Amino acid sequence: MGRVVSVYLPNWPTDRLRRTAGDAAPPDEAPMVVAGRVGNRRVVTAADAAAQGLGLHAGMPIASAQALVPGLVVVPADPAADAASLERLAVWVMQRVSPIVAADPPDGIVLDATGADHLQGGEEAMLEALVGRLVMSGVTARAAVAETWGAAHALARHGAAPTLIAAPGAAEGVLAPLPLQALRLPPATVAGLRTLGFTRIGDLLGQPRAPLTRRFGLDLCRRLDQALGATAEPIEPVRPEGLVEVRRVFAEPIAAPETIARYIGKLVLTLCAQMEERGLGARRLDLFCHRINNDLQTVRVGLARPVRDAKPLTRLLCARIETIDPGCGIEIMVLAATLAEPLEARQAASLLEEPAPDLAGLIDTLANRVGAGAVYRIASVPSDVPERSMRRIPALAEDAGDGWPGHWPRPARLLPRPQPIETMALLPDHPPAWFSWKGVRRRVRRADGPERIFGEWWTRDAERAAVRDYFRVEDEAGERYWIYRAGDGEDAATGSHRWFLHGVFG
Repeated sequence: MGRVVSVYLPNWPTDRLRRTAGDAAPPDEAPMVVAGRVGNRRVVTAADAAAQGLGLHAGMPIASAQALVPGLVVVPADPAADAASLERLAVWVMQRVSPIVAADPPDGIVLDATGADHLQGGEEAMLEALVGRLVMSGVTARAAVAETWGAAHALARHGAAPTLIAAPGAAEGVLAPLPLQALRLPPATVAGLRTLGFTRIGDLLGQPRAPLTRRFGLDLCRRLDQALGATAEPIEPVRPEGLVEVRRVFAEPIAAPETIARYIGKLVLTLCAQMEERGLGARRLDLFCHRINNDLQTVRVGLARPVRDAKPLTRLLCARIETIDPGCGIEIMVLAATLAEPLEARQAASLLEEPAPDLAGLIDTLANRVGAGAVYRIASVPSDVPERSMRRIPALAEDAGDGWPGHWPRPARLLPRPQPIETMALLPDHPPAWFSWKGVRRRVRRADGPERIFGEWWTRDAERAAVRDYFRVEDEAGERYWIYRAGDGEDAATGSHRWFLHGVFG
């Protein structure tokens, strides 16, 4: 069973309008509704969070909404623009998260995350990053992951706050307490079920199917089976305009790893030829393997910089063959460059200059094994505060030209957070005679310091008088540590005068 993510965008029409308007959009605190027509009535079709907080909701007559909220911002509905923007958002998610993504109109996106979460740091990190990016861009979002589209759709709309992860095999348990409308049933069917006394999905799980089908049609049991995984619900992935892709249809299904590898090589050669015609290089490749039972197996590889050399691309894809389950056979293979960037030809070497070592292949191999976020470089940041003096940058990013100060050595390993230690030292300028860390008492044999670092008063008021005095100390075993005292040793306003260990020298 796979893993499916459903992203719910509860305020999509109003969020889209604010994003489109940019600086001309009304303030966030100004309530806004979208007005559409239902028959001859002009009603609210969507309301933002501010309007909902004032009691406005979809289906309310516009006249009533304006009477309740003077100065209400009313914008005409544009379902076509909403749908087009949702498709573009699905393409954006496809290029960054998973190769199988589709719009789930009118207010959601669905993606098959099977095998894609390990490149994002796991399911929890993937959901938090996706929801966080949407919220930062002004789009309210909730997301859930489950084994089926139906279950993830129901949990995203009736359980996520703002994210929720359903354990494998727990579909019945997590769906049972949810309301009937979570099954994506027509309102008339929900009303009829409530008349019979059914209010939750769990009320339907043990019921005979034949009477329900005779009374409500096939949709009720089909939706229930889709949510429980008894009936397949394939996701038709979105395809952006101008996508570079190649396809191979087999007269006989293939399953052997050697055969799959051979045809991967042929597809890569054809894809590279098409990218060369367009002057593009691939930054992300997706391989789709359609099995004869209508199941879809996918492989995604990312690249640190644009590439259209067939050899490294084939190697990266073939390294992931072990993740493909061919089942009874693969009948169609599709290779797509879902993320491509301009790539100009350049001279590879010079007779006068020694070529720099090319680490792109190594970085691509590591990133596709452990995730792109786990492969990075450390760059300096102009700050005297040690924990603020560095940041992560992509492994192949250009050097910024900055460097750390060389007048005082810095430890090879900086702890994520300074750890408190017990010491005995003469104030204000003497290093400790000994310190105890993690239950081990270490006698200081040599020390150098203090190096005084002041707080960054322009960042927050609490740092106006803050001071740290750092010492490099060496114990009797020859191990060197970077410790500091919070405060100048005299004035209590400068710090607590407690001691901390902040780093370890190599």
